[in-house]
Amino acid sequence: MKKLAGFTAAAGLLAAFAATAHAGSVTVYTALEDDEISAYMKDAKEALPDVDINVLRLSTGDLGARLLAEASNPQADVVWGFAVTNMLDPRIEDQLTAYEAKGEDKLPAQYRDAGGKWFAATGYMAAFCVNTERLASKNLPMPASWEDLTKPEYKGEVVMPSPASSGTGYLQIAAILQGLGDEKGWDLLKRLNENIAQYTESGSKPCKQARGGEYTIGVSFAFPAMQSIEAGYPIKMVIPSDWVGYELEASGLMKTAKSPDDAKRFLDWTLSPGVAKIYGSYKEIVTIPGTEPSKASIEAGLPADLTKVLYPLDFPASAKTRGDTIKTWQEMTKR
Repeated sequence: MKKLAGFTAAAGLLAAFAATAHAGSVTVYTALEDDEISAYMKDAKEALPDVDINVLRLSTGDLGARLLAEASNPQADVVWGFAVTNMLDPRIEDQLTAYEAKGEDKLPAQYRDAGGKWFAATGYMAAFCVNTERLASKNLPMPASWEDLTKPEYKGEVVMPSPASSGTGYLQIAAILQGLGDEKGWDLLKRLNENIAQYTESGSKPCKQARGGEYTIGVSFAFPAMQSIEAGYPIKMVIPSDWVGYELEASGLMKTAKSPDDAKRFLDWTLSPGVAKIYGSYKEIVTIPGTEPSKASIEAGLPADLTKVLYPLDFPASAKTRGDTIKTWQEMTKR
């Protein structure tokens, strides 16, 4: 069992939670990172003091698999902060019911489902975490693009998340394939694969490995890069010059929610001003109007206008092709 401030994340007890669900108790499935969940829950405990919030955190791929496995007997009341590409899987989206959370109408249209089944308050984007000390010691140039990472001098110096388990890993290759087209996109990914030392299950782990000096470049997302820089690690955040993938973190109400009223209150809270302020400390993309960029993002060099750097991903197409894309990637990366 994993204990976090103000809540319990315990896969083994979820069935028991669901079986004894009562007013004032909700079961939440999420793919958000543990450290940010802990920070958010401190605010939730104050905002919803009469609700016991039971949180199960899984990686994006594992959470999707769990929702599919439980389709005939869903255990969650709410899905919170789950990659919209995965949420758009019809088998998962069909488990949701329409609910307009308080404040959802203020979100731009591209950040909410036209049918009302989900909305996205936050998101994340691709970034390279480059260990400047290791880069200098190996006399390597600073990479600026995906194409740069395919150069032979970086062989064995790059780590990247697996798209099969990580939403970060999938958004990265989805942007490359949509931006370049299948033929040129897979060609780049094949050449990139020659330089990859390992694929990780977590999107943040490559950055942590780079900041620890295990590898020179961790292909990750922007937040752990900003966090590493703020903590004093010898990391430079590089936003690729092309095909910058991003993902939205969607939330929605389960049709079978055993505590629907409290589940709706929880979803309302996810768009509240209190938690919106905290999002800015953990997220490079916050869709709630009026949210100010964090000091860490400014100091790390994150562009003020992300629309100028993000590749305009077609999320429905990304969701539709996800299975085939991952299968092709798994075949390509067999060693």
